[in-house]
Formats: sequence, structure tokens, C-alpha cells
Amino acid sequence: MSLHPSSDFSSPSGEIARMPKSKLMAKLHMRWALLGVLLVAGTGAEETGTDVGLASAAAGRGLREAKPWRGTTVEHLHREYYTIFGAHGNRNAASHLWSSFVLDRARTMSLATFERMMAGFCAVSGSIVRPNGYNRYRLNLPTADGQPTTVRGYMHYCCWPCVCDTQDFIKADTLTLNTTDEPRQLWFAVLGDPCKNEAQLDVPFVQPFGHRMTTLKREAPAVVCEEGQGRRLQGATYSDHGHIIVSLLFDAETMGGEGSTGTGSGASALVGEAHTPTPGRLTQDASGKTFQDESEFLTMCATRAAQGYNSGMGEIFRKVAAITPIAAGAAVAHGRAADETNVSPKAAADLGVCDVDQ
Repeated sequence: MSLHPSSDFSSPSGEIARMPKSKLMAKLHMRWALLGVLLVAGTGAEETGTDVGLASAAAGRGLREAKPWRGTTVEHLHREYYTIFGAHGNRNAASHLWSSFVLDRARTMSLATFERMMAGFCAVSGSIVRPNGYNRYRLNLPTADGQPTTVRGYMHYCCWPCVCDTQDFIKADTLTLNTTDEPRQLWFAVLGDPCKNEAQLDVPFVQPFGHRMTTLKREAPAVVCEEGQGRRLQGATYSDHGHIIVSLLFDAETMGGEGSTGTGSGASALVGEAHTPTPGRLTQDASGKTFQDESEFLTMCATRAAQGYNSGMGEIFRKVAAITPIAAGAAVAHGRAADETNVSPKAAADLGVCDVDQ
């Protein structure tokens, strides 16, 4: 159970320990929401409360108008948690709301600030992330346009199972972004819109944690479809090919065809040599950037699938993403470049843990 968005709440004791769960959750939500408002006020941000949440959930494709916001760090973004997710505070499979909050305010940010903000959450779980080299993962994603192209880039995750879920469902698509710098076309991580088959949100399934029967409406209450015809995911921002943006694909470069056409600093040629997957091993590219390559998790992802996805977000994100999957036009090759070196590995037990909001 997650009692706090950053999953670092200390074990309660005394009176709190004897408090009924429902009452405890209500008190915690109220106190953290109030704390968030107070902290944001200290940063000079001009918007708090439900008006921002309503703006972020407005209908329409593309970006929405939002009040000025002067946040400059991921900590400022994290303080908007209850503004973005509301009083229930449940962010399961709802990273589209993180993304839209930042995208709606991009016109008042530099490109560097925008990229910094987009690294502050996990695209799969919706968890808060404090970006660093160890939670930076490199992936190769098929493009969402059906062409035989892949895009290689980086994403920040709360834990390794998010790599597996990304490989199975997330694709890459573009959107031209207006910041205080010149307009620029960027690559984003995208999903199909679950509201194209809204009835699936009510279909019962067994969550591997506790083996209890549940539904997506219960487990992912922030995944809500707009009213009216042509129902769409509430609060989502859509990419150039009409897919839901859940994260920026950092330092992205296209692969295949006649070479790299993106902005990434790593080598563009993947090597086919076999290597033993080593979860937790950091790789360093020619520019000095450290990351974990997705190929290190091939064995663990296969084992997780065989065990019924009993780690990470379990089935929640996977069920949402599988409602309207995006067809891939390219097979993805996994591997590392010839000029990349190993950094001291970390034990698999220390890879971090995602949790599920209850």
C-alpha cells in the first residue's frame, strides 16, 4: 500500500497504527494536500487547488491553456501531486496527467526546464522519480506511424519491471513543442487511447498481488473517459499520430534506414555480439552518460511474464495499455554499442521497487 506519492512514508505507530485504514487515508490525503499547497506557495507558483486540475483535464487534442507556473525543479513538480491527481491521490497508469501538466506549461519554460520536469515521474507506474544515472534506462521503441523505424532514447523509471511493460506496449511518436526557445519536434513515449473501448475498464481481472478480483475503474481511477461522442482519455495530450503521451523519450534518435537522424549523443550502431544480461549493470556511453540498457533485463522480463507479472505495477498498466494497442511497424533489436563500457554492477535485489496505489 502506498500512503505517500514518493513511497517513503515511515511506519506509523501509537494512535495512528490503531486508526482504521479509511480514516488514516483521509487524514493523510488532507495533510499532504495542505502541505503541498503551502510548499508550492513558497516557490512562487501562482496556481494551486482544483482550478489547475480542471484545466489539465480539459477536452481537446493538443495542449491546453494553463495559468502561469514558475516551477523550475522536479521537486516543484512533485509538490503538485494532489493538484494533478486530485483528492484520491491515485496515479496508477496515469502518467498522461503528469505529462499534460508539464506540456500545458511548456510555453513558459526553456527546453532544458521542460526536459528536467519530464524526468520527474515514471511513465508506467506514475510514481514520483528523482532522476539520476541509475534510474535512467535506454530503450529502443518502434514508431507509432507503422513504419519500419525504431527510436532509441532514455526514460526514467521507478523500478525495472517498467522496462518490460514499455517493451510490450509503448511506442514512439512526435509532437512539435513550443517553449521559450524555438519550436522543436520531439519524440515522446505513447500509448493507444483506452477510451476507444471504454467497456474494458469495467472488465474484472485478477491482480497478482493477493490474487483478488478487481477492475481498472477501481485500480486506476484517474483513467477516465470524457463525456460525449468520440470519447477520449480525460486530461491526455495527443501526439502527431493521435496517441496518448505518457513521457518524453529523452535524447532520442531514429535507428535503421540510413543511420541516426536524432539528437542523441550515443553511438548509433548496435552490436550483435552476445552478452550476458546483468540487471543493475550501468553502461557508460562515449559522452559519459550512464544508464541501464534494456537488454540487461531480457531474462528477468521473461521470468516475470512466466510468473504472471507479479512485480512492478502487476497487471494494472498492462491492462490499460492492452485495450487499444498500437501496431508496431518494426522489429526491435536489443544490444549495446561498440564504444560503450560497463560500470560496476549493482545487485539485482537493489534494483528498486514500484508500488501500487490502493
